[in-house]
Amino acid sequence: VLRDDFRQNPTDVVVAAGEPAILECQPPRGHPEPTIYWKKDKIRIDDKEERISIRGGKLMISNTRKSDAGMYTCVGTNMVGERDSDPAELTVF
Repeated sequence: VLRDDFRQNPTDVVVAAGEPAILECQPPRGHPEPTIYWKKDKIRIDDKEERISIRGGKLMISNTRKSDAGMYTCVGTNMVGERDSDPAELTVF
């Protein structure tokens, strides 16, 4: 089972370059409990990059760059399927 509705969709974030950015998401309820990953501009984010950490439903980008700007989507996934959250825009000025 994987419900359609996200408990929390990410919201748009505006930060100055060099500041940290945090996007938050709570995936839909499901059985088994879904895990999440994040996509930027439809491409899965690699959290091996040292500036990026994903903990629980939080995507944290430290020392943001102009290149981090874009549309971010949180994806809840379990064996039944995947659900995309509403997209949120990260603006870096």
